[in-house]
Amino acid sequence: MSEIPQLVERILELRGISAEEVDEFLSPSIRDLAPPCELPNVDAAAETILAAVRAKRKIVVFGDYDCDGVCATAILVRALSAFGADVSAFLPERLSEGYGMSEASVSRMLKENPGVGLVVTVDNGINSVENVAFLKEKGVDVVVTDHHLPGDTLPDCVVVNPKVSHPEIFENLCGAGVAFLLANELVTKARAQGLYSGQSLGGPLLVLAGLATVTDVMPLLGQNRILVAEALNRFDTLAPVGLRSLFSKAARRGVVRHTSKDFGFLLGPRINAAGRIASGAEALRLVLANNQDEADEAARIVNGRNDERKNVEQKMLECALAQVVQGAAAQVIDLPEGHQGVAGIVAARVMERMEPKVPVCVVVGGHGSARAPDGINVRDALAASGEFLNRFGGHAAAAGFSVKDGMVDAFRERFAEVCAGLSAAAGDEEHGDGVDAWVSPDDLTIDLAEWLTRLEPFGEGNPEPVFGMKGAVLSDIRPLGADGRHLALTVNGMRSVWWGRGDLVEELRRNSSASRDVVFTIEESDYGGPHVELRIAEIR
Repeated sequence: MSEIPQLVERILELRGISAEEVDEFLSPSIRDLAPPCELPNVDAAAETILAAVRAKRKIVVFGDYDCDGVCATAILVRALSAFGADVSAFLPERLSEGYGMSEASVSRMLKENPGVGLVVTVDNGINSVENVAFLKEKGVDVVVTDHHLPGDTLPDCVVVNPKVSHPEIFENLCGAGVAFLLANELVTKARAQGLYSGQSLGGPLLVLAGLATVTDVMPLLGQNRILVAEALNRFDTLAPVGLRSLFSKAARRGVVRHTSKDFGFLLGPRINAAGRIASGAEALRLVLANNQDEADEAARIVNGRNDERKNVEQKMLECALAQVVQGAAAQVIDLPEGHQGVAGIVAARVMERMEPKVPVCVVVGGHGSARAPDGINVRDALAASGEFLNRFGGHAAAAGFSVKDGMVDAFRERFAEVCAGLSAAAGDEEHGDGVDAWVSPDDLTIDLAEWLTRLEPFGEGNPEPVFGMKGAVLSDIRPLGADGRHLALTVNGMRSVWWGRGDLVEELRRNSSASRDVVFTIEESDYGGPHVELRIAEIR
């Protein structure tokens, strides 16, 4: 490890990467992807699907309206279309039908697809026991592919879900990751059965799986690290034309190479915006586009939805911040005039501005989204407040719920009590300062930035290295962006940006003479010549 810069060595150690693991970690390769056949039941699923293809039965891929669901749907539709299958895609509507195979969405799917013989779910279905049984009563076969936790009873059909079969190597796949493995198994079997003799489908499908893996906040370790790294490396040449068109509309100037931020902050939120504001079908048309004109039009629409989402988000955020109760152990904010599809984003934005950070719920029309900082399990907090809820579900950091009529105030009180206890327990644990290394401006070189790119992709399980400078001098503080939502400044002579904190411009200007401790990540840019820029996370 002697040739690796000392700062990079320190970060590898902090990430738990041993000397024996360094080479593999720094050079993820498609050759190290495990074969799809190692995912339990993928063989049976592929045989069921190909039997339907041979019998010329109509197949519906039943997806979801978020980025993972859209990408997973596109993966199977692209694969099955290549085999000449009679295949259609179906996505539920977020506001009117809800997630997954609800009674309303299944009813509409059957109405829109008369004669359907096989339904293949992606990114949903593991808890749809009754609706799978209903479809089978109608003579429709079902294959469920999912990555969510199962309930006590599984659907009575072929199920492909690493959370059910527990293969350690695949345990952190997203829905599109599962669909990618199934698609590759389908290609292998279709070739063997004479159903397909065309070129490999791997490139475009790989990019879709990588994008969904980042956007769905899956751990970027093991198989996921390989998927995402290869997806980023191949993006410019093999990404679906719709994604490349959307990237051209979303990208900033001076981008040197593709990173996980391109997926997590540029493409993923735009695809999610379609399902939040309008319909996931708009995003699906983008990722299924087959020519440049179709791709450009779909990208224009999806990018426009993201602009709408940002406007709605900003208005809701202003109203939400006005309801914040300083010193409370949790925030439950009721926005009856808000948009349900944006509630989760607003909850996250409010939490970002809290110090210390506490769980935040945003309720719109009785439906809520919750976000929590590290150390507090928001799903457990909702469970402990369950007497005031119709239903809830989710994960430790993010969850959704529905409040019983007239119970928002009672829920607010109970939720805060529960979170106070969880916060006290979390406070008993030791926490560092969140900084990987304190540095000087001389440490922040192009060479360091290039070395750090070898640690990519960054995300869940492999966080981007965080640096700090003590006693920094701030200057040239100004709003950034057409609406002044962001903040640009110079830190010890280095160009810097603080995304989403344009509200701090005047406060920082008033105190600019005082030296401050600054926490940040770094990014290489070639806009105006190669240099390192800071992305501010905190100013202390």
